[in-house]
Amino acid sequence: MMNNTIAHANSCTLHTHSNPKTGLFAIIAIHSTKLGPALGGCRCIDYPDTDSATEDVTRLAKGMSYKAALAGIHHGGGKSVLIRPKEFKDRHAYFEEFGEFVESLDGSYITSVDSGTNIEDMDDISHATSHVCGTSSDGCTPSIYTAMGVLEGIKAAVKAKLHRHDLDGIHVAIQGVGNVGAALALSLEELGAKLSLSDVSDTTLNNCLSKLKNPGSANIISPKDIYKVPCDVFSPCGLGGIINQDSLQQLDCKIVAGSANNQLADEADGMSLHESGILYAPDYVINAGGLIDVSLIPQGISEQEVASKTKHIGTTLEEIFKRAEKENKACHAIANEMAENILYH
Repeated sequence: MMNNTIAHANSCTLHTHSNPKTGLFAIIAIHSTKLGPALGGCRCIDYPDTDSATEDVTRLAKGMSYKAALAGIHHGGGKSVLIRPKEFKDRHAYFEEFGEFVESLDGSYITSVDSGTNIEDMDDISHATSHVCGTSSDGCTPSIYTAMGVLEGIKAAVKAKLHRHDLDGIHVAIQGVGNVGAALALSLEELGAKLSLSDVSDTTLNNCLSKLKNPGSANIISPKDIYKVPCDVFSPCGLGGIINQDSLQQLDCKIVAGSANNQLADEADGMSLHESGILYAPDYVINAGGLIDVSLIPQGISEQEVASKTKHIGTTLEEIFKRAEKENKACHAIANEMAENILYH
């Protein structure tokens, strides 16, 4: 086994742990603890190499700092990534060992569910540390609150861009209909929105369709064509980096508003959206509902209060949209300024 700490890599402190016996290779990035211990999910996916994993975890950790700051919760930003082994020798032991790694940081980092991990994994982590949220015993349902926040964000964006106070007939193209995307689709259907749905997994797509009241009314789009769909709102709800120079040439929407983290492949892509007249709901603002949930529920805060704080995401975005229009700046730049004013001043 090997532990290592690399200070101040891309504005983060990186902690690494590896053990060939269990197959665990973990990186924990802590960006800020100014507002409280760093809180951020544990992502376990295939990475081509350690450089890719490091780049992902540092971007995600910074985003969590900004997300927590604008969500108004008392946590800093952190994230962990596990380079998924080709085969788990013992998944329970694997995540228990990761829990020991989290415990070794003395509470400076709190982990939770993310892509590639689940509640059972969090339970295994909890055997070794108390610094974990999203277990089967704490009552968190982050995907529901993430979807709730995205819905409020879409409402705010539609109001700002299309001057509409309802979503009836608004066409939303959802890229990725996993837990969050599917919950969002259900809520949009209830409000009369027109849906176009896409997912790389047919099983996931069919699961989402089975939950809709009228699945036949949804347009099914192939993953490669989802960017080209003429729509009011393009809602990315999968992995990040999907707003890039290639996809920007294909987009035929008025608004980009979804739950995916790190949607902009590069900061310049946010400026390109602005210059194209596409209103962008900054990802770490609109998708903060899950963070609010895992932050507050374990503290004994009621679900009603969590829902109220999550719905305030729409109000925060309205402020960002107004400032962006008044100052003629890209929305992500305005959001960054607001978060940095909290974190660094």
